[in-house]
Amino acid sequence: MSKTPRDRSPNPASGNRRSRRAEAAGAAGDKPTIIHGEVPSREVLLEFIADNPDRASKREIAKAFGLKGETRVELKEVLRSLEDDGLVQKDRKSLKRPGALPPVTVLDITTRDKDGELIGRPAEWNEELGVAPAVAIRQSSADRARGKAPVGGLGDRVLAKIFASKDRAGPAYSARIIKVIDRHRNALLGVYREMPGGGGRLMPIERRGEEMLISAADLGDARDGDLVEVEIARTGRMGLTQARVLNVIGSVASEKAISMIAIYSHGIPHIFPQSVLDEADAAEQTSMSHREDWRHVPLITIDPHDAKDHDDAVYAERDPSPDNPDGVIVTVAIADVSWYIRPKSALDREALKRGNSVYFPDRVVPMLPERISNDLCSLREGVDRPALAVRMTFSKEGRKAGHTFHRVMMKSAATLSYQQAQAAIDGKADDKAGPLLEPILRPLWHAYEVLKRGRDRRQPLELDMPERKIILKPDGTVDRVHVPERLDAHKLIEEMMIQANVSAAETLEKKRQPLVYRIHDAPKLPSRRRCANFSPPSA
Repeated sequence: MSKTPRDRSPNPASGNRRSRRAEAAGAAGDKPTIIHGEVPSREVLLEFIADNPDRASKREIAKAFGLKGETRVELKEVLRSLEDDGLVQKDRKSLKRPGALPPVTVLDITTRDKDGELIGRPAEWNEELGVAPAVAIRQSSADRARGKAPVGGLGDRVLAKIFASKDRAGPAYSARIIKVIDRHRNALLGVYREMPGGGGRLMPIERRGEEMLISAADLGDARDGDLVEVEIARTGRMGLTQARVLNVIGSVASEKAISMIAIYSHGIPHIFPQSVLDEADAAEQTSMSHREDWRHVPLITIDPHDAKDHDDAVYAERDPSPDNPDGVIVTVAIADVSWYIRPKSALDREALKRGNSVYFPDRVVPMLPERISNDLCSLREGVDRPALAVRMTFSKEGRKAGHTFHRVMMKSAATLSYQQAQAAIDGKADDKAGPLLEPILRPLWHAYEVLKRGRDRRQPLELDMPERKIILKPDGTVDRVHVPERLDAHKLIEEMMIQANVSAAETLEKKRQPLVYRIHDAPKLPSRRRCANFSPPSA
């Protein structure tokens, strides 16, 4: 606990120093004013440590703020409180913000921002601290005035001087390149343009990208206008860089090309490191240890007809309890990814870096390798799969009376599409959905009607926006945009997933566990002009 600052008697001639500091702060637009000889606030100290990593020892901090005698003792206790709160950490005799980059760091230049400026990330990073921070590559004002490009380029590994950024909306750091260590370490993307006499040039997709030469021997199967991935074959002080084609993506006019351009432009990681793939391949099936055997429960998956993986399954039945007449029990099971993705493993770190899967018209950039997402964690029909399940009890009015969570081994009774399930309810069941109609599908629809009563009573914001799906031709160009029909089968699954998420949030809150909420901002107030035309109803 920090010591209470010494009581300083105000000087009648000059006024109270703290009052003058508050007035100065107000005059400066609430920006804290630093008075030489007084211990600065925690906020000012944190900013100083971040901005001056090479002057962050206690002695240097005291010297910078002119602290002597008892004020140095006060500074020591304030810094200790920052350490106790995890806001700073010791690095030998200096202090630094947790995860802060050293003053000189090796960076890999990986992408550009929306203005075309180069962005790098540290070449070495402790992934337990989260995603490596972004670093904006600086140019001097003189170089900018001459239109000179930065020394480094995309794919380069550089040694750089690091500066903490004061722009909260941009990267956490900026940097000035000291030396290029290794040029073009990664594959680059561009459009191949044929030239007379064989070979051609790579035209960059980035505004400030680098044009390169591609010889006929390094061309592969690329044709004029193809989007290609290349690696650097040879560089020199004179002339254009020589490139070698690694992969032909296809015509630049196709959706496949547009997807790859988006992947590269936004720095979306789309290639799994070998360590992650090896860990996924080595994953083994789970056992029944510490799991309830639910393989007899006829849970089914209902997904789009072209779904490659099945994450969740549902089942519903009437509540047999006499205390809940006409109530229902809804069960939702989710593939137990946690069995395969252990904390701090290579798979866990890669998933944290990606954050989510990214969907394009022609491809999916998954968060996890296919061995996990499309196999071990896909609730396939008739196959034993580990799952986390929640059983939720609802009254006939749709009020949730309670829920319990279970770690189970399940076996999906069937895999149906939304259209199959809906057709069966509408009296047009096919051979697969027909036998499931009475024992499984009708109880699910009855449960949905019960849940819908509760939803109607809550009156949530209804945004029933149709899904739009881009249909591609064989050559990758757009054929048409399809708007699938919105079915009750879609709404049934959505409502049951919402209730499962609410139950999970309630359980985590009860256990006092941290969790993330998605909160929608309040709607904007109408403009003054619109308000002027608004007439309130008469009393």
